[in-house]
Amino acid sequence: MNDTVIVGVDGSPPSLAAVDVAAREARLRDAQLRIVHAFSRPADLDPMIHGVLAQAERRAHGIAPDLEVARTVASGGTLTVLRSESRHAVLAVVGGRGRGGFGGLLLGSTVVQLAAHGHCPLMVVRGRPDPRGPVLLAVDGSPAGNAAAEFAFAEASLRGAPLVAVHVWNAWSEPTPYEGPADPLNVVVDLDRLREKHRRLLEEAVAPWRAARPRVAVELRLERGRIRHTLLDAGRDAQLVVAGARGHGGFTGMLLGSVSQALLYHADCPVTVVRGTQ
Repeated sequence: MNDTVIVGVDGSPPSLAAVDVAAREARLRDAQLRIVHAFSRPADLDPMIHGVLAQAERRAHGIAPDLEVARTVASGGTLTVLRSESRHAVLAVVGGRGRGGFGGLLLGSTVVQLAAHGHCPLMVVRGRPDPRGPVLLAVDGSPAGNAAAEFAFAEASLRGAPLVAVHVWNAWSEPTPYEGPADPLNVVVDLDRLREKHRRLLEEAVAPWRAARPRVAVELRLERGRIRHTLLDAGRDAQLVVAGARGHGGFTGMLLGSVSQALLYHADCPVTVVRGTQ
């Protein structure tokens, strides 16, 4: 995989704000920044190249003057172009709103498909401007969550930020073995045992990456409640939320886990979705 961060630009203010974030990410990684634009009408090409893309490049150099910046302009759909570019990237960055192109990914299903089928982690720039705080890792113990943990620890290390690993559990979503009449009133949940089970899951999920990056300050949070609501609430104090593309508890057949989708649409800070090994 090449050391390249790609950012999708369509000329909208959110997509240009994404350039700022992508430039910082590229600078942190000592990587190249590639500004990407997809077009469908040739008439739009010349003003985009000489106007918006030049502006995006100037913004990137304003963030990191020594950054190597390249441009890619390709004919095709948003998903096709950015997915192809992601083959050669360590990170893809897009804005949360825009004109229906890269910056407007969240207006449709493209961002879900890109997060689920792209070839590198996808960062969606959204929420409050210039967020501060820890890197927040959503832990669920799944293979995708394992890849997300690796990314989150690396990101916290690059940013010099603490990491908060949150695992949310509840009794009603837990499969409970029961032998007897099918009466839900007969099901008794041992909450202490269940809490201990999830505490171990949280500790084991972060242990390898905690050992690999001992300088990252780590806080473990075990929360009982509604998963999406709890993670969104925790994200209000974070500078970045990291989640796996498809974790436990998602609905069968979904391209992207329901929790990750909720974060992409509603988080108060940028969100990175990381795919696990398929």
